[in-house]
Amino acid sequence: MNDAPTINAGANSPGPATPAPAADAALDTPALSGLATGATALAPELVELRREIHRQPELGLDLPLTQASILRRLQDLDGLEITTGSRQSSVTAVLRGRAPYDGERPVILLRGDMDALPVLEETGLDFSSAVTGHMHACGHDLHVAGLYGAARLLHDRRDDLVADVVFMFQPGEEAYHGARYMVEDGVLQAAGRRVDSAYGLHVFSATYESGVFYSRPGPLMAGCEEFFVTVHGAGGHGSLPHLGKDPVPVAAEIIVALQTLVTRGYNVFDPVVATVGRLEAGTAGNIIPDAATFDISLRLFSPENKKKLLVDVARLVEGIASAHGLTASYTLAPDYPVTINDDVEHRFAQDTVQALLGDESFRELEFPMPGSEDFSHVLNEVPGAFLVLGARIGNSQETNHSPRADFDESVLPKAAAVLAGLALARPGWSC
Repeated sequence: MNDAPTINAGANSPGPATPAPAADAALDTPALSGLATGATALAPELVELRREIHRQPELGLDLPLTQASILRRLQDLDGLEITTGSRQSSVTAVLRGRAPYDGERPVILLRGDMDALPVLEETGLDFSSAVTGHMHACGHDLHVAGLYGAARLLHDRRDDLVADVVFMFQPGEEAYHGARYMVEDGVLQAAGRRVDSAYGLHVFSATYESGVFYSRPGPLMAGCEEFFVTVHGAGGHGSLPHLGKDPVPVAAEIIVALQTLVTRGYNVFDPVVATVGRLEAGTAGNIIPDAATFDISLRLFSPENKKKLLVDVARLVEGIASAHGLTASYTLAPDYPVTINDDVEHRFAQDTVQALLGDESFRELEFPMPGSEDFSHVLNEVPGAFLVLGARIGNSQETNHSPRADFDESVLPKAAAVLAGLALARPGWSC
């Protein structure tokens, strides 16, 4: 997930049509008593796990070392129902609540992603990556440690836990769609019936104050669509362009027209961002190539814009090529939906953070964030909330994905306590 400044999606951004909580909605605060203190006591173990994973970063869907580190620790927690993925290195663990409860127990999902990035680390940390060219530059090592901490806390409080809890340790968040695969493989039914609500968090190495949680109701993070375009021409000699069909200026015209499309075809209060980050054509300056290829990344904040964009961009690409007597083809990558927080679940998450850590520990974001997050595949299926956790060291400007990105480990107990608190307090919260 990319770290970037927030942008204005305005008050007209669509959000889920969920009723607002009643004024007397209240947490089951006794269930949260002592949770933050218990999480603080786990800090050395959480830091140890984070550093172990940081030293051995793995990419994509195949994370055998990371998976083994998690399994070693989870297997010490008796009673957990643990399964691993058949087509990726996922770990799913189910903890059964044992508190007296009249009726069907709620099912709560908590998620932490595990994969690293193809980045050469330059932090100089004592526990820097031991794998050249791979780095936990997005903080997923902290996510794993925080989720494990939540599992430890909830395991210790099984007798006070009403809900059944699904712990979703997910590979492949960084462009590999691990969350989508886990949903397809049944993570939402891991407890025997469908999850009622789902929660996750993401740490940031810059922009946000360390130890403070941030979020907002409705759209929180952008959806992402990717087009891979090829303009087909006919190659020839650069001195005789009229005898060939040059795809390069046609590709350039399409790229420029994209910017006009998104600024003139879409509401400024529900924006679309178009970026062409790769353009490739030809082998020499005096040779007209047969084809030009480029990749388009589109960020958006509403499902409605997704439907419109797929039509508009296809028409633009094919139409401009056709106007010059050429053809164009394209393929679409699997998309990231908009990450949308349920209004009620966002309010509950805010109340949980503030009950555990104080009112000053939560701030509501005014605008959505233009980065994308594949937890959106979970929130597309069940209501829930996604939180941002500041983990900035000093005044660092090194954002997530930077080779110099570092994260404040002191936030780990807060991450563990909040995730655990969301499972402990949810059944007693009424709206």
